[in-house]
Amino acid sequence: MQSFAYHSPASLADAARLAAQDDAKIIAGGQTLLQSMKLGLAAPSALVDLRAIAELKGISVGGGAVKIGAGTTHAAVAASKEVQQAIPALADLAGHIGDRQVRNLGTLGGSLANNDPAACYPAAVLGLGATVHTNQRQIAADDFFLGMFTTALNEGEIITAVSFPIPEKAGWQKFKQPASRFSLVGVFVSKGPAGVRVAVTGAGANGVFRASELEAKLAANWSAAALAGATVSADGLNSDLHGSAEYRAALIPVLAARAVG
Repeated sequence: MQSFAYHSPASLADAARLAAQDDAKIIAGGQTLLQSMKLGLAAPSALVDLRAIAELKGISVGGGAVKIGAGTTHAAVAASKEVQQAIPALADLAGHIGDRQVRNLGTLGGSLANNDPAACYPAAVLGLGATVHTNQRQIAADDFFLGMFTTALNEGEIITAVSFPIPEKAGWQKFKQPASRFSLVGVFVSKGPAGVRVAVTGAGANGVFRASELEAKLAANWSAAALAGATVSADGLNSDLHGSAEYRAALIPVLAARAVG
């Protein structure tokens, strides 16, 4: 790796100021950016580490939603009694991200800002109709994810928290690629304030997306049986050495049915 400046601000205001500098990159857990730097795929002039900012951490429940600070680790979300009680599927998802190192260092905000097409958290955010809070505004889940590694965040904009509406029912299932532990296909389903939603990760060439055809079937009948014989188009889905687009398309309704239970 080339040399770079390292900053560890103690406040969100200081972090935003430092992040506005030319070619500075925000680091919230380092589980993707540091690896990219080691491989020579990224070479920022400065890193702005958010881990010391207390206001970005924590979990609260109120007003029909679970609000999680962007600096909260996956392990903390998984272990939270509040999350386990309010949205068990979200705690389950967080508890099975990557391995122990990833869960103890990776953060909610870091995962969303990176928007890896196989990441788990985007499916929960889109699948629950969550709201992403930043130091500048609030962004609805449907407007946040724009494509592979691309979001609605402006340059230097920092995610501060995510509000997840508490659903009536929700479930999560993923089919893991054994070596990487990433989702070959992952499906998050929910029925609640945001309606019936089915979000899919790992399968789409452009990242996480909603499966509207499955949402319509579950809206009419929330049951695994409602998805019997359901199909999803393979158009626009990934095809690689781990599985063809058709294979991923076949997995989506199967995993959705399992998530419904």
